[in-house]
Amino acid sequence: MTDTPASPEEGSRPRRGGKGRRRKPRARRKGLLIAAWATAGVVVLGGSGLGYAYWHLNHNIKGVDIDAALGKDRPADTDDGSMDILVLGSDSRSGSNGEYGHDEGAARSDTAMVVHVYEGHKKASVVSIPRDTLVDRPACTTGDGKAVPAAHQAMFNSAYSAGGPACAVKTVESMSGIRMDHYVEVDFTGFKKLVDALGGVPLTTTKPIQDTSSHLSLGAGRHTLDGEQSLGLVRTRHGVGDGSDLGRIQLQQAFVKALIERVEHVGVLGNPAKAYKLAGAATSALTTDSGLDSVGGLAKFGTSLKGVKTSATTMVTLPVAYDPQNANRVLPDTAKDTLLWKALRADKAVPAAAEHGTTQGGADGVVKG
Repeated sequence: MTDTPASPEEGSRPRRGGKGRRRKPRARRKGLLIAAWATAGVVVLGGSGLGYAYWHLNHNIKGVDIDAALGKDRPADTDDGSMDILVLGSDSRSGSNGEYGHDEGAARSDTAMVVHVYEGHKKASVVSIPRDTLVDRPACTTGDGKAVPAAHQAMFNSAYSAGGPACAVKTVESMSGIRMDHYVEVDFTGFKKLVDALGGVPLTTTKPIQDTSSHLSLGAGRHTLDGEQSLGLVRTRHGVGDGSDLGRIQLQQAFVKALIERVEHVGVLGNPAKAYKLAGAATSALTTDSGLDSVGGLAKFGTSLKGVKTSATTMVTLPVAYDPQNANRVLPDTAKDTLLWKALRADKAVPAAAEHGTTQGGADGVVKG
């Protein structure tokens, strides 16, 4: 029950090199992805230590060649000035992430968001994909050349655990009919370090959140969450709402907005030490596609996103319904998904009809910036 890729008549136009047109960005440091902002801040600082900073930050970033792994079996690129990014939060328990559970040998995509930046790069729509969504996973090839067979009615996050970033990208492209221009992945430990480097994230909880599974205990009121608490919040699903992944997504979306607002108010220009610390935390947290796996690539990316304001960012959840056969799974709402993806393929706003009457999760408004 997945949406099918778009035909060329449904908003798919050739895009030369996946770049599109760019408008001149405003000077204020705004953007959509934390690593891009942080690295861009370091790039403009200059100074005698910049050569070492470039070397160190470049070596922090892990890259994967998505284009080489996927080949030509992808949706057509478009030249309308828009940009699409798949952002994943990895729940790997290996290495320093082991404190969050047993290492089962394969990470999963704990959080998945498709970020569509509209032409002109002044606004964006973010589509969260529930990890428990049952999808038809396409056959794909991992970064090291291993063939991964297709699977019917597989959990969405199995694409990453079975085949890594390339298979996750191919699954999203198969669902949406939209070619991903970029891929960004953040792991548990990197996420914590990034929040701590920012000095925490201020937000308000409108009711208490208690979740022993994510080790989060927050009373109602104003808080400045450190890295550990922030990770607990975005992992929480039992302490609020209906206990589903959909409720957790609502918390994640609210936290992302609070995080963006925090970054916008943390001054890095004129403060080399702060900028370098933030950029170091950001880049060490990342795995990206090969187009972003350098200081220069991230800085250019950050510059292209400076004009996207939090107030002009719309966050939605992929329309789904609970699976009547398994309360822990959800099924795509094919009709509404078609409306959503078709709008983004055409660089249009997500229509209200795509969200009306969809399952929500019961956690909307629990967290505010």
